[in-house]
Amino acid sequence: MTIRPIPFEQLDLSSKKLTVIGGTNGLGRAIAQQALGRGADVTVVGRTLRDAPAARLTFVAADLSSMSEALRLGVELPVESSDVVLFTTGIIAAKTREETPEHVERDVAISYLSRLAVLQGLSPRLGSARADGSPRPRVFVMGSPGTGTTGDPDDLNSEKDYKSMVAHGNTVAGNEALVLGAKDRFPGPAFFGLAPYLVKTGIRSNLLGDGSLAHRLVESAIGVFMQSPETYARRMVPLLFAPELEGRTGLMFGHKSQPILPTRGFDGAYVDRYLSASEALLRRALTTTAT
Repeated sequence: MTIRPIPFEQLDLSSKKLTVIGGTNGLGRAIAQQALGRGADVTVVGRTLRDAPAARLTFVAADLSSMSEALRLGVELPVESSDVVLFTTGIIAAKTREETPEHVERDVAISYLSRLAVLQGLSPRLGSARADGSPRPRVFVMGSPGTGTTGDPDDLNSEKDYKSMVAHGNTVAGNEALVLGAKDRFPGPAFFGLAPYLVKTGIRSNLLGDGSLAHRLVESAIGVFMQSPETYARRMVPLLFAPELEGRTGLMFGHKSQPILPTRGFDGAYVDRYLSASEALLRRALTTTAT
């Protein structure tokens, strides 16, 4: 398919509402700011708001390393008037395994499983208060789909053998499975995936050490050779609201908003297996919270 979104400079979002879960830092923050600049009402979810208050900007505080907090957010976040929800929360797994108080590997918790938890309460309500005839509400999941990573649903929590990039691969694969399989588990919204590839943000700080020499060198190189967060955001914001996506779901897009193919092996059976393992891990985490 061919996607030709409205050029960013011509985009009028004055009637649109965008919710960015993870919108207080990195690519989520850049997208939120660019959407605000084109007239959208924007709600951002995160730990700390880093921007000055604005008339059309709403901040909701949440710690998405906690599955119980993510579940609560999904029930309480006001999305009935939202047109688009974008998930951008993410880190890269540390060199040694980190675990949340709910006994979930930290990268999987923040970068993937929290999204599954949020969607349980959010998806039935998304866009439900908009006028009749409004386009189908959309959910965009950022997480590098289509890159060939299939993950390990039998060790989703990296308890058997921990390697940083293998653990992070579980989050990448999980987000792709979510895009491809959400229509069967979360009827209502249309689901799409985003693969930003390399952009200069803070996502690698958990792996390399925030402010370390290695971190500074890597981010400097990425900043020289790759697009900036602002450039990426200006490409993505028109895609979020592109008319060509109406009536479609399960599509994924690369770093220049071009359509990309799913990873080989992500057939219906594998997607269901991956999401079933994810739901089991989520239930286990919530049981830990309850006890």
